[in-house]
Amino acid sequence: EQPEDGEKPHKCEECGKSFRHRVTLIQHQRIHTGERTYKCSQCGKGFVTSTRLLKHQQTHIEERPFRCPDCGKGFKEKSTHVTHRHIHTGERSHKTYKCGECGKGYSQKSNLRAHEKLHTGDRPYKCSQCGKGFRTSTELLVHQHIHTEERPFRCLVCGNGFKQNFTLITHWCIHTGERPYQCPQCGKSFSQSSALTRHQQRH
Repeated sequence: EQPEDGEKPHKCEECGKSFRHRVTLIQHQRIHTGERTYKCSQCGKGFVTSTRLLKHQQTHIEERPFRCPDCGKGFKEKSTHVTHRHIHTGERSHKTYKCGECGKGYSQKSNLRAHEKLHTGDRPYKCSQCGKGFRTSTELLVHQHIHTEERPFRCLVCGNGFKQNFTLITHWCIHTGERPYQCPQCGKSFSQSSALTRHQQRH
């Protein structure tokens, strides 16, 4: 049952503050207990509310703008990002096999062949679920996660399951009424990033 406008039936015994929804009260009470349920997957830091975690996670994105398309890992420097990419591509300092199209070098012939598909448009790795083609087996593996039924991150309020913890945190805002996504132009806030995007298109 939804409380009427202005009604705040859920009161904190510690400080007397009242809330419209029980779930918001539970979240508020963590300020007094020191419980930090929301953990950052990047650095392990804990937060009392999902909004604070979302704001904190933004600092990692800003700090590490260079993202690996294969594993999602972020890097502060472009040079470190390029070095990391060698793990996925197999590139080495002794590059015996050169691409005739762009001159890029590889230590293994198989990695050169995979690279050459960028120029030819060849996508031999097909997804058995939807038929979409990919240049490398790594790209196919990353894609296949969208088809898996496994949803380990469960919402304690409504029971909905999610594939990623970040998606669960974003969903949680529906129950708490939090609006962490703010429009820089007019200041209006939204609980979902997609809602903010739609709003910004109207400006």
